[in-house]
Amino acid sequence: MVSSLFFRKSLRTDNEESDEEQMTSRIYIRKVRSSDKQALIAMAHSSQHLHHPWITPPQTANMFRLYLRRTQREDAEGFVCCLRQTDEIVGVVNLNDIVYGSFLSANLSYYVDANHQGHGYMTEALSLVARFSFEVLGLHRLEAAIQPGNQPSKKLVQRCGFSFEGLAHDFLFIDGQWRDHERWALVDLRSSLTRP
Repeated sequence: MVSSLFFRKSLRTDNEESDEEQMTSRIYIRKVRSSDKQALIAMAHSSQHLHHPWITPPQTANMFRLYLRRTQREDAEGFVCCLRQTDEIVGVVNLNDIVYGSFLSANLSYYVDANHQGHGYMTEALSLVARFSFEVLGLHRLEAAIQPGNQPSKKLVQRCGFSFEGLAHDFLFIDGQWRDHERWALVDLRSSLTRP
């Protein structure tokens, strides 16, 4: 896990001064917003060779609109990973299917801009999202479903402390077929339903 994580109030949000921004010395994450449309669509197109067949980021204005709407529901959060020096978006991390109550869990999806792959930005971003999930949202468990052949993604979650829990056959319908996925999880080690 990245050790130099800290939170501060965000100055980079659309009319939501209560949003928090999490950062390391190189990157920060913030919630995705409507003004990110062009940058995320461009990243989806320029990085398609890297993302296919693992994930399909929004590639059109309509796909982005639907994605943004989903991230504004109570059961989802969408974050962009930005370079601190330039504010350039270099990746995305999403919390999907957030469940509260006695489950306190969410599923992750994420992707990086091909031009910024291999620099460790996503390790930092995923660690920040995990910390936000546990400390701000109060979640207990994060899961990542990864296709067995996606070695970079498996290495990423391992660097962030996730543990392999098994193989789920025909788990998700991606790129025209049901695909097996390895299930990886990160658990906030606490003995009660809420954090102390």
